[in-house]
Amino acid sequence: MSKPIVTAIASFGMSGVVFQGPSLKVFPQQFKIHKILERTRNISAERYPEATIVRSYDDILNDPEVELVLVNTPDYLHFEMAKQALEAGKHVVVEKPFTKTSEDARELISLAHQNGVLLTVYQSKRLDNGFQTLKKILDEKLLGRVVEFEAHYDRYRNYIQEGSWKEDGDERTGVLFNLGSHIVDQTLVLFGLPSAVTAHLNVLRTGGRTTDNFDIRLHYNKFNAILRSSYLVREMGPQYIVHGTEGSFVKMGTDPQEELMKQHHLPNEPKWGEDLPNDWGILNTTINGLHFHGKIETIPGNLAAFFSKLYDTIREGKELFVKPEESLNVIRILEACLESNRLKKTIEFRAE
Repeated sequence: MSKPIVTAIASFGMSGVVFQGPSLKVFPQQFKIHKILERTRNISAERYPEATIVRSYDDILNDPEVELVLVNTPDYLHFEMAKQALEAGKHVVVEKPFTKTSEDARELISLAHQNGVLLTVYQSKRLDNGFQTLKKILDEKLLGRVVEFEAHYDRYRNYIQEGSWKEDGDERTGVLFNLGSHIVDQTLVLFGLPSAVTAHLNVLRTGGRTTDNFDIRLHYNKFNAILRSSYLVREMGPQYIVHGTEGSFVKMGTDPQEELMKQHHLPNEPKWGEDLPNDWGILNTTINGLHFHGKIETIPGNLAAFFSKLYDTIREGKELFVKPEESLNVIRILEACLESNRLKKTIEFRAE
């Protein structure tokens, strides 16, 4: 096996604590966590004693040992910090959303090409158990031709978290770019680019200042993908509802990985990412002339696989799991949502 990829984590907030740190830790032969940026605290020392805590981003950029930088900082810092790392000749993983504008995304993609380094985006929800199961069902055409797709990413958070950058800022700060970047990415993976976008964006929480509710329609040939998210859903409904010419698939529940990682579990534990039987999806369809109606065991999720796939790309030249051009299209869709909501009309969408 090749030597581990020397890695630096540019922030140790929720993303680093819950997702990237634990995922890297289970691949010690593939990744060496070399430096972690914490401006004032030393939280990472207990979990990652092998890493050096630094106070300045320059300590990462100017370190010739660092090969890979995880830019997992607040959204408004993604572009500038990713740009600096690319200019320093580092491979870069950017937390979702990729950037706040499509122009910034294009510039980063161009810069990565110019410097001969890898650029990708942490679209981790591609590795959720429900999405993996849904993708297999659609890949095997178990529902026939899809006629309607609906995805939800809901939470219950009826308060305003004062002091959080997610509660203030411009129209690109809020649930649309935060959670919307996940389910838009999933939809593009399944169906490709739509021909048009219709979006309704709302602020529903008392005292809310950023979008906390959306209803998006991505228009495809002969069907619509309906994407919904709200911070005021206390009783969760289905995560996915898909109807086709041969049948339907409905998936309840949420992937358990995030909650497990918040409790300091590591994604190499036995039965990792498995679903509770109560949350298995219901498939009602006709397969090769036979009617099937029952529960389908969920494929286990594996968020850590993002990094094992990344290692294979950097060290072995395999295809990149999340191409930056795909994440650019996610930002373009989100921008079309902003325009649709502003103009109260459907916006035509074209591939570049």
